[in-house]
Amino acid sequence: MSTDLSAFKGNSLISSDLFQKLMAVNKTLSGGSGGGTSRRISIKGGRFREMVNGEQVRVNSSGSMNLIVLSTSKIGRTYFAGAYDPENPAPPSCWSPDSEKPDATVPAAQRKAVACRDCPMNIKGSGQGESRACRFSVRLAVAVEGSLDKVYQMQLPATSLFGDGKDGKMGMQAYAKFLDANEMPILGLVTTVYFDENSETPKMYFKPSRPLEDEELRSVLELAEHDDVKKAITLTVYQQDKSEAAAPKKAAVEVDDVVDTDDKPAPKVEDVAEPTRVAAKAEGPKPTEIAVTSVLASWDD
Repeated sequence: MSTDLSAFKGNSLISSDLFQKLMAVNKTLSGGSGGGTSRRISIKGGRFREMVNGEQVRVNSSGSMNLIVLSTSKIGRTYFAGAYDPENPAPPSCWSPDSEKPDATVPAAQRKAVACRDCPMNIKGSGQGESRACRFSVRLAVAVEGSLDKVYQMQLPATSLFGDGKDGKMGMQAYAKFLDANEMPILGLVTTVYFDENSETPKMYFKPSRPLEDEELRSVLELAEHDDVKKAITLTVYQQDKSEAAAPKKAAVEVDDVVDTDDKPAPKVEDVAEPTRVAAKAEGPKPTEIAVTSVLASWDD
């Protein structure tokens, strides 16, 4: 049978969007970017590390990095039973993608409560020191400035999520509220992420850097629709099948980056207050609209 495919090259289908979708199947099967490439930003050791398929390809030693936030998960939770063993990393015992209740895939025997708010692992002091054993986290889908054709996953620990933004140092929640008050979509600008130099564990702050140029914005809007964005923000845990238990393995259970364990164990754990629900208030006058350039200027270091 001939393997010459030249006869197919003249097909008008080649230039269509459908053709590109069909080619994506090839990429997936061959392990290419169509579905076989995993990219994430690790915060190991207080440095931004670009990881591709589990291998470190670049380290940013400046303490800051410019990113575009494409999408985000809800605030989730993960609980790991026992001490962390870097030689044999284990998946969490319980996890929740929305901080409301354990995920449906969590085995019944591993659930500590029906609802997260009633869980004993959510009590202050259940973890190291005064911390909670069950940790908050958020998964972001981001792109790196200057490379708007690739999606990276980035895990934010609780210390980088909450806080009131004192002295202009904003965690992600305070940063999002700041942008919302000024009617600035986070997807439309470059965000500078930087480490708190005074924290013993990786802790990040966020500030606006610059608005995207028109061409960049078009690229970002297209990238935000990519399947990799959904994969980056989806919490998935693979549990070992019972039939596999007989075969000893170094990693008997796989974790799909449920938590960025690169920064564990922590020498000191900072307790973070749990977010509380606030009753909706009557809508008042909208904050005065501030031009993008003036907002960015006010954050110019």
